[in-house]
Amino acid sequence: MTQRLNYYQASPEAARKYSEFSQLLHANPFLAEIGHLVTLRASQLNGCAFCVDMHVKEAKLAGERELRLHHVAVWRESPLFTAREKAILEWTEALTRLPPEGVPEALFQRVRGQLSEKELADLSFLIVAINGWNRLGVGFQSVPGSADAQFGLDKAGLN
Repeated sequence: MTQRLNYYQASPEAARKYSEFSQLLHANPFLAEIGHLVTLRASQLNGCAFCVDMHVKEAKLAGERELRLHHVAVWRESPLFTAREKAILEWTEALTRLPPEGVPEALFQRVRGQLSEKELADLSFLIVAINGWNRLGVGFQSVPGSADAQFGLDKAGLN
């Protein structure tokens, strides 16, 4: 696969601001704790190979257990996630897929029962951010692993 367009070079100011938005979110302690699961799941759903590759490596560097990373795709059936994490992954899927009828009230209430208003808002912003990155990665065919050295992901030992 060859990258179609380097969007950082083509639109440096927008790329810089969007990166700053993402960095702000990842600096949030709550999102730092669960963000790797969220970004990995959304990237899987969106078929963004670059982002799946990146978020697996980031998660490993952050100390996430490898088996949990393998189980993200089957989180509903997996015993490795807490009820809170499952609510977070369910919300991630709902906002990533956006069902035609919208997000069901029952789902909102389930998630709201696990998260504070601030946590739910912050989580939703993270989902918005990763879905945007996924669309850039898929649209411009970002090559998995191509930014490993730049982001320090080569230290994950997954190549």
